[in-house]
Amino acid sequence: MLDDLFDYCFPILDKIGHKLDSLEDDVFEGRSDEVVRDISNAKQEIISYRKIMKPERGTLRLLERHVERFLPEELELYFDDIVDASERIWDILDNYKEVVEALESTNESVISHRQNDVLRILTVFSVVLLPLTLITGFFGMNLHFPGYETVWAFWAVLAGMCISACGMLLFFRYKRWL
Repeated sequence: MLDDLFDYCFPILDKIGHKLDSLEDDVFEGRSDEVVRDISNAKQEIISYRKIMKPERGTLRLLERHVERFLPEELELYFDDIVDASERIWDILDNYKEVVEALESTNESVISHRQNDVLRILTVFSVVLLPLTLITGFFGMNLHFPGYETVWAFWAVLAGMCISACGMLLFFRYKRWL
């Protein structure tokens, strides 16, 4: 009966393994935002399974030491199979725990990298708009500057703003910030 119960664990572990493989594919295909909950669920399944298996391992080890008291010699071989199955299940769970922790770490890195890209672009645009705001604020104060009442003054200020914006964008492109 114990042998059948332990053999029943392997298909469940296979399902968890397939789930981890699909999660790994999802992380590297760019769906890292949707995968957070699935990784958390897989991690919870593995932790719950480990909580179930941990006390069984200790009990089986204790019984293994004193197997001659409880089992006839012809059943000792079957008991060794049960102990081996228990150890294989624990090793697989331990491996899955490491895999899910690595997936979680990788997924967090991917999300962080994407957020850094967004913040970098927003920072560049705010830095480009800062001098343009300064120029419009300065010339919007009704100060008399040379050429104040000419048509060309507007176009000169507009050209200066465009040149400064394009210059900064080219500088950022040269520095590979954009």
